[in-house]
Amino acid sequence: MRLITSKENQIYRLCVRLSARKYRQKYGEYLIEGEKMVREAVKTGQCLKIVVAAESNKNADTVLEQISCETVKAADSLFAQMTQTENSQGILAVVQKEEIDESVFRKKIREKQGNVILLDRLQDPGNIGTIIRTADAAGYSGVMTIKGTADLYSPKIVRAAAGSLFRMPVFSADSSEEAVRILEAEGKTIIATGFETEIFYYDAELTENVGLIIGNEGNGISAELMQMAHKIVKIPMSGEIDSLNAAVAAGILMYESIRENRL
Repeated sequence: MRLITSKENQIYRLCVRLSARKYRQKYGEYLIEGEKMVREAVKTGQCLKIVVAAESNKNADTVLEQISCETVKAADSLFAQMTQTENSQGILAVVQKEEIDESVFRKKIREKQGNVILLDRLQDPGNIGTIIRTADAAGYSGVMTIKGTADLYSPKIVRAAAGSLFRMPVFSADSSEEAVRILEAEGKTIIATGFETEIFYYDAELTENVGLIIGNEGNGISAELMQMAHKIVKIPMSGEIDSLNAAVAAGILMYESIRENRL
């Protein structure tokens, strides 16, 4: 198996570059790390371009033997600069992004017949990845973002999503109007959260056909989207704080659909 020993190697340079958004957009590719993630990518039919293992990672050999794309090893010192984690598992892969247009996205969410989560300019990678993973677990059918949201294929978001990006169709809308138009065309009731409402989330119908908006960590949901929402709900607060972390609030609201279905 070929061994990467130089920083001039094209595979090494590609992996280092993919840490930056502009190169992920330029090449239409992103990085995943860890044996579990690589196996999940293969299982779900992702298009793996290259798989790289650290030279000292002998356990990776069985994984590499099962992969049909190009596989190489890299000297440990070089692999450490290719990885985006402090405690690397010694294996990573370059994956082709599955970029879908509006018609394909709408077809996919229609087939799954689930709710849709809409991320309004969220920035924190941990929040975004956790929300995507929770949406997958809660049976949501897709993820929409509005222009200004962090890149869903950044290493931290990919890692926090824990493979859910492989299963969840994703569509990025250029504007609030476009996002609302798509959700309404698919018969979704658009739900926002806010303080200026008397409706608690558990008194609202969140079981099906919901387009749930989660707003920016600092500024919340834009005034424009709030005006277009069909219903505004709130999460009760009994303590001294007046708001929740975006991922926590999203989890509470998304899992309400499961709770209601079991009543």
